[in-house]
Amino acid sequence: MKQLNILTLFALLFFGLTAMNTSYAQEVKFRGPDSSPLDMSYLKHKGEAPVARVIYSRPQQKDREIFGNLVPYDQVWRTGANEATEITFFKDVVIEGKKVKKGSYSLFTIPGKDKWTIILSKELHVWGAYTYKEANDALRVEVKAETTESPVEYFSMTFAEKDETAYLVFAWENTMVKVPFTY
Repeated sequence: MKQLNILTLFALLFFGLTAMNTSYAQEVKFRGPDSSPLDMSYLKHKGEAPVARVIYSRPQQKDREIFGNLVPYDQVWRTGANEATEITFFKDVVIEGKKVKKGSYSLFTIPGKDKWTIILSKELHVWGAYTYKEANDALRVEVKAETTESPVEYFSMTFAEKDETAYLVFAWENTMVKVPFTY
């Protein structure tokens, strides 16, 4: 009799908790898909351990003029959409002759017609560039802007390697920027 009561108690607890979880899941409202989906890209040295990773949101062009209009020239940009883009270096790197310690940084840029300012900020987990402060810069360098061979609908970021140099490459609309670094 005692065993039956214990089994009954466990059954009631199990079914009660299951009913509570089902009820709660039905109350939660999930938002629809983001129009600027989150993406990431890795650089792995010869397919082994990762050297760098970038996490970013990918806005679409949607027949809009991007640089100089939607993304103004000469103003700090989050380099994507939504939360500021985050780059992690899993080892120390050198960008344009400047040492950068391994770790994670927010990646901001200042787009220009011919050159872009690349900024690595020590401030992480920020939405957009609204709270950007130059005092938090870990690195600031300028690189040349190039024209793409064909339009790029979604803002895109990747890594490439040539000879002994790695590149963080990003493009959108008809503009491409390559940030060279060594490790």
